[in-house]
Amino acid sequence: MLDANITAQLAAYLERLRQPIELVASLDDSAASQEMRELINEIAALSPLVTAREDGSETRRPSFSVGRAGDAARVRFAGLPMGHEFTSLVLALLQAGGHPPKVDAGIIERIRTIEGPLRFETFISLSCHNCPDVVQALNLLAILNPAIESTMIDGALFQAEVASRQVMAVPCVFVNGEIFGNGRMTIEEIVAKLDSGGAARAAAEIAAKEPFDMLVVGGGPAGAAAAIYAARKGIRTGVVAERFGGQVLDTLGIENFISVKYTEGPQLAAALENHVNEYGVDIMNLQRAEALVPGEAFHELKLAGGASLRARSVVLATGARWREMNVPGEAEYRGKGVCFCPHCDGPLFKGKRVAVIGGGNSGVEAAIDLAGIVSHVTLIEFDTKLRADQVLQDKLASLSNVRVILNALTTEVRGDGAKLTGLTYKDRASNETHDVGLEGIFVQIGLLPNTDWLKGTLALSRHGEIEVDARGATSIPGVYAAGDCTTTPFKQIVISLGEGAKASLSAFDYLIRTPAPAKIAAAA
Repeated sequence: MLDANITAQLAAYLERLRQPIELVASLDDSAASQEMRELINEIAALSPLVTAREDGSETRRPSFSVGRAGDAARVRFAGLPMGHEFTSLVLALLQAGGHPPKVDAGIIERIRTIEGPLRFETFISLSCHNCPDVVQALNLLAILNPAIESTMIDGALFQAEVASRQVMAVPCVFVNGEIFGNGRMTIEEIVAKLDSGGAARAAAEIAAKEPFDMLVVGGGPAGAAAAIYAARKGIRTGVVAERFGGQVLDTLGIENFISVKYTEGPQLAAALENHVNEYGVDIMNLQRAEALVPGEAFHELKLAGGASLRARSVVLATGARWREMNVPGEAEYRGKGVCFCPHCDGPLFKGKRVAVIGGGNSGVEAAIDLAGIVSHVTLIEFDTKLRADQVLQDKLASLSNVRVILNALTTEVRGDGAKLTGLTYKDRASNETHDVGLEGIFVQIGLLPNTDWLKGTLALSRHGEIEVDARGATSIPGVYAAGDCTTTPFKQIVISLGEGAKASLSAFDYLIRTPAPAKIAAAA
C-alpha cells in the first residue's frame, strides 16, 4: 500500500508515540477491505507501540478505528484515508498516541468542556482539499473529549449511504444523525459552534483591546502581507479575519506562485498564518466586520459579534467570494446539487450528468476535470464564444462527453425539493427556453468583492470594488485597501501579496506623517 518514501516518513513520525495504540478493523471480502488490511498491518509493522486487529464490530465495512490501547476508540475511518486524507490518519495516530497537538491551549480547554455525547460523521472525497481540515479537527475533538466520536466516511466508497442521506457536497458533517455543517470549517469554527458562550467571551476580550496603530481587515494573501510589513516596523498591529487564509483555502493547485512550482491553497494559507504569527501580530479570527466608522484620531471597526476596535490606520483586504447566478432555485439547492468546487464535490457525481456554468478558464478547467468522472458535462456560456485560454478550449473540444452551449442564459435551477434535478436556460438568439436534466451544477462565473458592508462609507466602483490609487489609498485618509476587493486589475495571489505590502507601507508612511494621539504618543 505505502511506497518506500512514505513508509520511511511514517516510521519517523511514529517514533513520537508516547503510549500504545490499536488499529481495529471491521472488514468484509471486498477489494477495499483487502487494501485496508494491508494498510493497517504495514502501519503496525513500523512501531512496537502500534498493534492491528481485524475483529471490529462496525456495520460500516471496510472501516477501522484508531485509539489508545485499552480504551474505547473514538476515531474511525470508513474508507482508506489516502490522498489528501493521509495527513488526517497520521495526525490521528500521533494524537491518539499522546503526541501533543499544535492547537492553542485555550481551544484545547474549551474542547474538554464540551458536553456530549456527540457522534460526528464526516462525508468526504479523497480529492477534496477542504475535507482534511474538518476531519482532523473533529478527530482531535474525539481524542481530547471522551464524550465525542468522529468517523470519516469516503463518499465514493459508501455511495448508497451518500444517496440515502442526500449528501451532495463535501465535506458534509452530521452530528448524532442530524446535519451539522457543509464545507470547510476550522477547529475554531467548530468549537465556537459547539460552545454557546464562546462568542460572548470573545466579544468581551476584543472590546477590551487597546487601539492599534494599524488594523488589517482580512486574512488572505493581501492581509497577511500587510500585517507582516506593519509588524516589521515595530508598530502595534492587529488582523481581523472572518477566516484566516480567505479564498486561498478554497484553491487546489497553485502553479503560478513565482519560485514555487506547485503548492495547494490550504498549505499556502497555513504558511501565511505561520509567518504572520512569527511577528506577534494580534490575530482575531472568526470575526466579521460590519461597519467602518472613520474618525480623525482613530477609525472604529464594528464587528458582527457586538465588539468594536479602534486603529490609527486601517488596511482593508477583505477579498472576494464566488459569484452566484442569482436565479430561482440556486440558493434552495446549494449543497443539494449546486456546487462551486469541482475538485471537492466532483467525485460525488461519478457517472452522473452535470453542468458547468461559465466559459472562462475556471469553467473550462472544471468541465475538463469533471469529464473524467461524470457521465456527461454540459457547459453553458453566456457569451457567443468561450473565453478560456486556447489550450484549454482545444482540450475541451477533444472530449466526447462534453456539450458546449453558447449564447445562453441560465434562468432557473430545478429540483424535487430534496435535490437538484436540472436547469432551464434561454437561448439568447432565439429567446427559446430549454430544460436540461442534471444531478449537479458547478457555478464558475467569477468573483464578487466582499465590500457590501462598506457601501456609503468610502468610494466604490460600479462593480463594488474599493477604489484605490497607486499607493493603495482609499477616499478616506488613513484607510488603505489591497487585493481582490479593490480596483487593482488581475485578481492573482502574487499580485495581492504585493498590493498588501504596498498598502501597509503607505499606511505606515501616513502614520509617521500624522501626529499620534496623546495617549499613544506617551506610551511610545
